[in-house]
Amino acid sequence: MTPKNLMHLLSNDHASHILLEQLTNACQGSLVIDRQCRIVWISDAYRKLLDLPANLDPAGMPVEQLLPTSQMPRVVQTGKPMFVDLMEINNHWCVVNRLPLRNEAGEVVGALGLIFHNDLDELQPLFDKFARLRRRFEKENLLRTSRYQLDDIIGQSPQITQMKRQAQRAAQLDTTLLLLGETGTGKELLAQGIHQASPRRNAPFVGINMAALPEPLAEAELFGTAAGAYTGADRKGRIGKIQLADGGTLFLDEIAEMPLAMQAKLLRVLQEREVEALGSNRLISVDVRIIAATSKNLAELVEQGQFRADLYYRLHVLPIHLPPLRQRQGDIALLAQHLLQDIQRQTHLPELQLSESALGWLSDYHWPGNVRELRNRLERACVMAEGEQISPQDLGADDPISALDPSAALQSFVSPVTQVVSNASDLQNDAAPAKPTPTDLKSLQQQHECQLLQEALNRHQGNRTAAAQSLGISRATFYNRLKRCQDKTSNN
Repeated sequence: MTPKNLMHLLSNDHASHILLEQLTNACQGSLVIDRQCRIVWISDAYRKLLDLPANLDPAGMPVEQLLPTSQMPRVVQTGKPMFVDLMEINNHWCVVNRLPLRNEAGEVVGALGLIFHNDLDELQPLFDKFARLRRRFEKENLLRTSRYQLDDIIGQSPQITQMKRQAQRAAQLDTTLLLLGETGTGKELLAQGIHQASPRRNAPFVGINMAALPEPLAEAELFGTAAGAYTGADRKGRIGKIQLADGGTLFLDEIAEMPLAMQAKLLRVLQEREVEALGSNRLISVDVRIIAATSKNLAELVEQGQFRADLYYRLHVLPIHLPPLRQRQGDIALLAQHLLQDIQRQTHLPELQLSESALGWLSDYHWPGNVRELRNRLERACVMAEGEQISPQDLGADDPISALDPSAALQSFVSPVTQVVSNASDLQNDAAPAKPTPTDLKSLQQQHECQLLQEALNRHQGNRTAAAQSLGISRATFYNRLKRCQDKTSNN
């Protein structure tokens, strides 16, 4: 039975009319949609609840145009009913039951929604418990609703416009996504925007950064623990992030940092929609959409045996690339103005403007930290600026690492070596000059970086936080680079 046949049946079949009339009398509103999620039929009681004008005929209208938060499309997509769901319509709490409609072959051809909003006093304890649990999860930071929409992604460049179009289409497909982009390009913001644009928008959005989790705790954090799973574990057990995201979206940032043993368990979640808590032998069904993100090349990690090939192909269903800031320089001024206004609104600092020279420096800078670095530099400028306008120096243009453009630095290392080779060629024409290897250049770059880090540390009397801020990088990045320098020194 096709959606066209479904509409024809509902509009012409006498038995169907009788059935719909009985459904109307049994509830306070009913709605039928077809396989394309278009409205086929709506009861008069439901029209009244929605305050629809008498001259408006919603037949053929996408259900999300009439009910933006409707979960009916999910019923059509999954073929699974949704019972006793709570929904607020025009300031009325309603209990909603949603059922898939199937043809003789068992194929889903639409969905039926039944609304109850009268005489719900006996369900008041259920409403209260729902509200208490939600407040508790939000207080304990276990439930995190998404704050951003796709429209919050600032930019008008062709790269950003194309990315937002891809994200909008991907949001409706309810399949696994992989976000690819350098650090600081806004992968979590995009993930939240996709969640908000999807049919899961009213369900939880749960994010977790795999790189920030110690490996011994990562499995328990993601999959949860059974009661008494190990010494020191919660005696009541612990719900993992996957179960917290049930019905919604789970965002796994820096997925490349996930240990190999956990990758196999995540693959089961993706394939079987089942999760097994640490120390448990019971499988729990979950309905969760996974959006993964990474700043690394997963294909190379697969070749190196550091990432499972089967998980890679399962994640790489719909990849979306986030362009680095240096590839969309036309957006920098627009982004800077937006971020500056947001910073001033949050901090209540006096209003400042970016000078022409500051805008020029922002456009010319190479932005290794992308949008995150742009915001950090603007926050710094709001504190450092002494006039009404922000100068390049307020943004950190005079810091040694800011002036270190990778291409310029590479040229500065190559030039002396090239001169040496040229001199050798003049002295000995019959001998081929030795060429510097990439390893030599890399060593010179690392040596120069270590010198800059140490100078910053000396200027701030060993205060690593202040040294990191003066270089325009995060404290974690400063620690990692300094540790690399120290390890190299000890090995030598």
